[in-house]
Amino acid sequence: MDLSVRSTALGGRTVKVRLLTPDGWDPADRRQHWPTFWLLHGCCGDYTSWTAMTDVTETDSLRNVLVVMPEAGWNGWYSDWWNHGEGGDPAWETFHTVELRHLLERDWGAGRNRVVAGLSMGGQGALLYAARHPGMFKATAAYSGSAHPLLNDESVNRILGLFAGQGNDPLRVWGDPVAQRRIWQAHDPFHLAKRLKSLPVYLSCGDGTAGPLDKPGAVSALEADFNRQNHALAAELKRVGAKRLTTHFYGAGTHTWRYWERELHASLPMLLGALGVKG
Repeated sequence: MDLSVRSTALGGRTVKVRLLTPDGWDPADRRQHWPTFWLLHGCCGDYTSWTAMTDVTETDSLRNVLVVMPEAGWNGWYSDWWNHGEGGDPAWETFHTVELRHLLERDWGAGRNRVVAGLSMGGQGALLYAARHPGMFKATAAYSGSAHPLLNDESVNRILGLFAGQGNDPLRVWGDPVAQRRIWQAHDPFHLAKRLKSLPVYLSCGDGTAGPLDKPGAVSALEADFNRQNHALAAELKRVGAKRLTTHFYGAGTHTWRYWERELHASLPMLLGALGVKG
Protein backbone atom coordinates (compact mmCIF):
# COMPACT_ATOMS: atom_id res chain seq x y z
CA MET A 1 0.00 0.00 0.00
CA ASP A 2 1.28 3.47 -0.90
CA LEU A 3 0.31 6.44 1.25
CA SER A 4 0.41 10.07 0.10
CA VAL A 5 1.38 12.22 3.07
CA ARG A 6 1.30 16.00 3.18
CA SER A 7 4.11 17.14 5.44
CA THR A 8 4.50 20.39 7.32
CA ALA A 9 8.17 19.53 7.87
CA LEU A 10 8.60 19.40 4.08
CA GLY A 11 6.99 22.75 3.43
CA GLY A 12 3.53 21.37 2.80
CA ARG A 13 4.66 19.03 0.04
CA THR A 14 3.05 15.63 -0.43
CA VAL A 15 5.39 12.63 -0.48
CA LYS A 16 4.90 8.89 -0.70
CA VAL A 17 5.36 6.14 1.85
CA ARG A 18 5.15 2.47 0.87
CA LEU A 19 3.86 -0.09 3.37
CA LEU A 20 4.14 -3.87 3.25
CA THR A 21 1.27 -4.95 5.41
CA PRO A 22 1.31 -8.03 7.66
CA ASP A 23 -1.06 -10.98 7.45
CA GLY A 24 -4.25 -10.12 9.31
CA TRP A 25 -3.59 -6.38 9.18
CA ASP A 26 -6.71 -4.25 9.58
CA PRO A 27 -6.12 -0.53 10.19
CA ALA A 28 -9.74 -0.13 11.25
CA ASP A 29 -9.09 -2.38 14.25
CA ARG A 30 -7.68 0.08 16.77
CA ARG A 31 -6.69 -2.78 19.07
CA GLN A 32 -4.01 -3.96 16.66
CA HIS A 33 -0.50 -2.57 17.02
CA TRP A 34 1.99 -4.31 14.76
CA PRO A 35 5.77 -4.53 15.21
CA THR A 36 7.19 -2.06 12.72
CA PHE A 37 10.22 -2.52 10.47
CA TRP A 38 11.51 0.72 8.94
CA LEU A 39 13.49 0.13 5.73
CA LEU A 40 15.28 3.18 4.34
CA HIS A 41 16.41 3.80 0.76
CA GLY A 42 19.74 5.19 -0.40
CA CYS A 43 20.87 8.24 -2.30
CA CYS A 44 19.41 8.59 -5.78
CA GLY A 45 16.59 6.20 -4.91
CA ASP A 46 13.09 6.59 -3.50
CA TYR A 47 10.37 4.86 -1.51
CA THR A 48 9.98 2.20 -4.23
CA SER A 49 13.64 1.17 -4.31
CA TRP A 50 13.54 -1.79 -1.95
CA THR A 51 10.52 -3.38 -3.62
CA ALA A 52 11.87 -2.71 -7.13
CA MET A 53 15.37 -4.04 -6.52
CA THR A 54 15.01 -6.86 -3.97
CA ASP A 55 12.78 -9.76 -2.99
CA VAL A 56 11.49 -7.99 0.12
CA THR A 57 7.85 -8.46 -0.91
CA GLU A 58 8.37 -12.24 -1.13
CA THR A 59 10.18 -12.54 2.20
CA ASP A 60 7.99 -14.73 4.39
CA SER A 61 9.70 -13.73 7.64
CA LEU A 62 8.35 -10.19 7.17
CA ARG A 63 4.71 -11.30 7.03
CA ASN A 64 4.23 -10.61 10.74
CA VAL A 65 5.52 -7.03 10.76
CA LEU A 66 4.49 -3.73 9.19
CA VAL A 67 7.29 -2.70 6.83
CA VAL A 68 7.60 1.07 6.37
CA MET A 69 9.54 2.40 3.37
CA PRO A 70 9.32 6.20 3.41
CA GLU A 71 10.37 8.69 0.78
CA ALA A 72 13.53 10.50 1.92
CA GLY A 73 14.44 12.63 -1.07
CA TRP A 74 16.87 11.90 -3.87
CA ASN A 75 19.64 13.05 -1.52
CA GLY A 76 17.84 14.13 1.65
CA TRP A 77 20.30 12.43 4.03
CA TYR A 78 17.66 11.75 6.69
CA SER A 79 18.34 15.16 8.17
CA ASP A 80 16.66 18.43 8.97
CA TRP A 81 18.70 20.64 6.67
CA TRP A 82 20.67 23.52 8.16
CA ASN A 83 19.81 25.85 5.25
CA HIS A 84 22.43 28.41 6.27
CA GLY A 85 20.98 28.70 9.75
CA GLU A 86 17.38 29.14 8.61
CA GLY A 87 16.25 25.52 9.01
CA GLY A 88 12.89 24.61 7.50
CA ASP A 89 12.21 22.63 4.35
CA PRO A 90 13.40 19.94 3.93
CA ALA A 91 13.24 18.50 7.45
CA TRP A 92 13.34 14.78 6.66
CA GLU A 93 14.22 13.69 10.16
CA THR A 94 11.24 15.50 11.65
CA PHE A 95 8.96 14.18 8.94
CA HIS A 96 9.96 10.58 9.61
CA THR A 97 10.44 10.48 13.37
CA VAL A 98 7.56 12.78 14.36
CA GLU A 99 4.96 13.29 11.65
CA LEU A 100 5.05 9.91 9.94
CA ARG A 101 5.54 7.96 13.15
CA HIS A 102 2.46 9.54 14.73
CA LEU A 103 0.40 9.08 11.57
CA LEU A 104 1.26 5.38 11.32
CA GLU A 105 0.48 4.77 14.98
CA ARG A 106 -2.79 6.67 14.85
CA ASP A 107 -4.25 5.41 11.57
CA TRP A 108 -2.31 2.47 10.16
CA GLY A 109 -1.81 -0.06 12.95
CA ALA A 110 1.86 0.65 13.72
CA GLY A 111 3.00 -0.18 17.21
CA ARG A 112 5.81 1.32 19.24
CA ASN A 113 7.98 -1.75 18.85
CA ARG A 114 10.32 -0.71 16.01
CA VAL A 115 13.61 -1.50 14.27
CA VAL A 116 15.30 0.36 11.42
CA ALA A 117 17.60 -0.68 8.58
CA GLY A 118 18.87 0.95 5.41
CA LEU A 119 21.46 1.01 2.65
CA SER A 120 24.12 3.62 1.85
CA MET A 121 22.51 7.00 2.67
CA GLY A 122 19.71 5.02 4.32
CA GLY A 123 22.27 3.06 6.33
CA GLN A 124 23.49 6.33 7.75
CA GLY A 125 19.86 7.28 8.35
CA ALA A 126 19.19 4.05 10.22
CA LEU A 127 22.17 4.61 12.49
CA LEU A 128 21.31 8.29 13.01
CA TYR A 129 17.68 7.69 13.86
CA ALA A 130 18.55 4.93 16.34
CA ALA A 131 21.20 7.12 17.99
CA ARG A 132 19.43 10.48 17.93
CA HIS A 133 16.05 9.18 19.14
CA PRO A 134 16.76 6.97 22.17
CA GLY A 135 14.10 4.36 22.73
CA MET A 136 12.48 4.76 19.32
CA PHE A 137 14.20 1.75 17.73
CA LYS A 138 15.18 -1.53 19.36
CA ALA A 139 17.85 -2.42 16.79
CA THR A 140 19.49 -0.97 13.70
CA ALA A 141 21.27 -2.26 10.60
CA ALA A 142 23.32 -0.44 7.97
CA TYR A 143 24.33 -2.02 4.67
CA SER A 144 27.23 -0.16 3.01
CA GLY A 145 26.25 2.83 5.10
CA SER A 146 27.93 6.21 5.38
CA ALA A 147 29.07 5.44 8.91
CA HIS A 148 31.72 8.12 9.57
CA PRO A 149 31.58 10.94 7.00
CA LEU A 150 34.15 12.94 8.99
CA LEU A 151 36.71 10.13 8.76
CA ASN A 152 39.10 12.10 6.53
CA ASP A 153 39.18 14.69 3.76
CA GLU A 154 38.29 12.10 1.11
CA SER A 155 35.16 11.11 3.02
CA VAL A 156 34.14 14.73 3.64
CA ASN A 157 34.65 15.71 0.01
CA ARG A 158 32.75 12.66 -1.21
CA ILE A 159 29.67 13.34 0.89
CA LEU A 160 29.77 17.02 -0.06
CA GLY A 161 29.73 15.88 -3.67
CA LEU A 162 26.68 13.75 -2.95
CA PHE A 163 25.03 16.67 -1.14
CA ALA A 164 25.51 18.71 -4.31
CA GLY A 165 23.48 16.30 -6.44
CA GLN A 166 20.70 17.76 -8.59
CA GLY A 167 22.33 21.19 -8.41
CA ASN A 168 21.97 21.67 -4.64
CA ASP A 169 24.17 23.93 -2.59
CA PRO A 170 26.05 21.28 -0.55
CA LEU A 171 26.33 23.55 2.49
CA ARG A 172 22.54 23.59 2.89
CA VAL A 173 22.52 20.14 4.47
CA TRP A 174 24.86 20.34 7.50
CA GLY A 175 26.74 23.54 6.77
CA ASP A 176 30.49 23.82 6.40
CA PRO A 177 32.42 20.86 7.84
CA VAL A 178 34.72 23.23 9.75
CA ALA A 179 32.51 26.17 10.68
CA GLN A 180 29.52 23.92 11.51
CA ARG A 181 31.58 21.06 12.93
CA ARG A 182 29.14 20.35 15.73
CA ILE A 183 26.29 19.88 13.25
CA TRP A 184 28.42 17.47 11.24
CA GLN A 185 29.37 15.53 14.36
CA ALA A 186 25.72 15.36 15.41
CA HIS A 187 25.00 13.58 12.10
CA ASP A 188 28.06 11.31 12.08
CA PRO A 189 27.34 7.84 13.54
CA PHE A 190 30.95 7.52 14.71
CA HIS A 191 30.48 10.50 17.01
CA LEU A 192 27.21 9.04 18.29
CA ALA A 193 28.65 5.62 19.11
CA LYS A 194 27.90 5.92 22.84
CA ARG A 195 24.22 6.32 22.02
CA LEU A 196 24.29 3.09 20.00
CA LYS A 197 26.26 0.91 22.39
CA SER A 198 23.23 -0.55 24.18
CA LEU A 199 21.42 -1.55 20.95
CA PRO A 200 21.86 -4.53 18.64
CA VAL A 201 23.75 -3.05 15.67
CA TYR A 202 24.49 -4.78 12.35
CA LEU A 203 27.15 -3.30 10.05
CA SER A 204 28.10 -4.74 6.67
CA CYS A 205 30.20 -3.51 3.77
CA GLY A 206 32.42 -4.66 0.92
CA ASP A 207 35.87 -3.30 0.12
CA GLY A 208 35.02 -1.88 -3.32
CA THR A 209 36.72 -4.55 -5.43
CA ALA A 210 34.90 -7.02 -7.68
CA GLY A 211 33.21 -9.73 -5.65
CA PRO A 212 31.13 -12.83 -6.33
CA LEU A 213 28.01 -10.80 -7.16
CA ASP A 214 29.79 -8.35 -9.48
CA LYS A 215 30.86 -8.31 -13.08
CA PRO A 216 34.61 -9.01 -13.52
CA GLY A 217 36.71 -5.91 -13.06
CA ALA A 218 34.04 -3.93 -11.21
CA VAL A 219 35.33 -1.36 -8.74
CA SER A 220 33.68 1.14 -6.38
CA ALA A 221 35.62 3.93 -4.70
CA LEU A 222 32.45 4.81 -2.79
CA GLU A 223 32.22 1.32 -1.28
CA ALA A 224 35.93 1.39 -0.42
CA ASP A 225 35.43 4.69 1.42
CA PHE A 226 32.35 3.43 3.26
CA ASN A 227 34.26 0.25 4.15
CA ARG A 228 36.90 2.31 5.95
CA GLN A 229 34.14 4.30 7.65
CA ASN A 230 32.36 1.15 8.85
CA HIS A 231 35.55 -0.34 10.23
CA ALA A 232 36.14 2.91 12.14
CA LEU A 233 32.61 2.88 13.57
CA ALA A 234 32.89 -0.79 14.56
CA ALA A 235 36.14 -0.08 16.39
CA GLU A 236 34.59 2.91 18.15
CA LEU A 237 31.53 0.90 19.19
CA LYS A 238 33.78 -1.74 20.70
CA ARG A 239 35.84 0.95 22.43
CA VAL A 240 32.78 2.47 24.12
CA GLY A 241 31.57 -0.93 25.29
CA ALA A 242 29.02 -2.11 22.73
CA LYS A 243 28.12 -5.72 23.48
CA ARG A 244 25.63 -6.48 20.70
CA LEU A 245 27.54 -5.50 17.57
CA THR A 246 27.45 -7.79 14.53
CA THR A 247 29.73 -7.03 11.59
CA HIS A 248 29.98 -8.63 8.19
CA PHE A 249 32.87 -7.00 6.39
CA TYR A 250 32.88 -9.44 3.51
CA GLY A 251 35.88 -8.20 1.55
CA ALA A 252 35.39 -8.17 -2.21
CA GLY A 253 32.13 -6.49 -3.18
CA THR A 254 30.92 -3.20 -4.65
CA HIS A 255 28.12 -0.73 -3.96
CA THR A 256 25.30 -2.74 -5.52
CA TRP A 257 21.86 -4.13 -4.75
CA ARG A 258 22.68 -7.83 -4.84
CA TYR A 259 24.85 -7.39 -1.75
CA TRP A 260 22.25 -5.28 0.05
CA GLU A 261 19.53 -7.85 -0.58
CA ARG A 262 21.81 -10.55 0.80
CA GLU A 263 22.70 -8.47 3.85
CA LEU A 264 19.06 -7.67 4.57
CA HIS A 265 18.37 -11.39 4.81
CA ALA A 266 21.48 -11.96 6.91
CA SER A 267 20.43 -9.29 9.41
CA LEU A 268 16.77 -10.30 9.67
CA PRO A 269 17.22 -12.77 12.55
CA MET A 270 18.80 -10.02 14.68
CA LEU A 271 16.26 -7.37 13.69
CA LEU A 272 13.19 -9.58 14.03
CA GLY A 273 14.56 -10.99 17.26
CA ALA A 274 14.70 -7.47 18.67
CA LEU A 275 11.02 -7.12 17.77
CA GLY A 276 10.19 -10.44 19.39
CA VAL A 277 9.05 -11.84 16.05
CA LYS A 278 10.07 -15.26 14.79
CA GLY A 279 11.86 -15.19 11.44
